[in-house]
Amino acid sequence: MGAITSAVIAIAGVVLGWITIEIACKPCLEKGREAIDRSLDPNYDPDDNDIQAPLNPNSHPQNLVLDPNSDSASSPATTTSDAIKAV
Repeated sequence: MGAITSAVIAIAGVVLGWITIEIACKPCLEKGREAIDRSLDPNYDPDDNDIQAPLNPNSHPQNLVLDPNSDSASSPATTTSDAIKAV
């Protein structure tokens, strides 16, 4: 009877440990499982989801600000409040 009790306690400990890891690492595990699902999907094309970034992000028309003090309206200038982002 002692062996059965020990086996049941060991199995319950493993199950509770597994549940704890699943809850604690849920975001990381979900991303990994999604990546595995995408890699196993024969219809998935990774080129379809790529975001096309401009070669020179500062020359993009939305990022340009016209300098009101400039003589020429065709020369864009950036504001001094542009922040440099570091990762």
